[in-house]
Amino acid sequence: MTMYGGRRTQAERDAVTVEIGYALVSAAFVAAVVFGVLAGPVLLFELPDSVGTLLERVAIVLVPLVFFLRVATVLYRYRQGAGQPSQPGRTNPDS
Repeated sequence: MTMYGGRRTQAERDAVTVEIGYALVSAAFVAAVVFGVLAGPVLLFELPDSVGTLLERVAIVLVPLVFFLRVATVLYRYRQGAGQPSQPGRTNPDS
């Protein structure tokens, strides 16, 4: 919503939609990487059953946690307004 409680413009609604999509896609990617790191050795190597079971269980617990944490942090940063430069494409004239 705008600062004074008015309705959102179409551009604002589109920006929120894009940000939600980015949060979900990036969270799925990070969760897949975490799962691959933890459960990958079980699939690639012959590990003792206890180690394999432990890695799989840790992955099953950690992956949803990482997913929701990533979504929350991306949407929180968007709400705070961070990440968007005030003048995109501008550089310091001294550089």
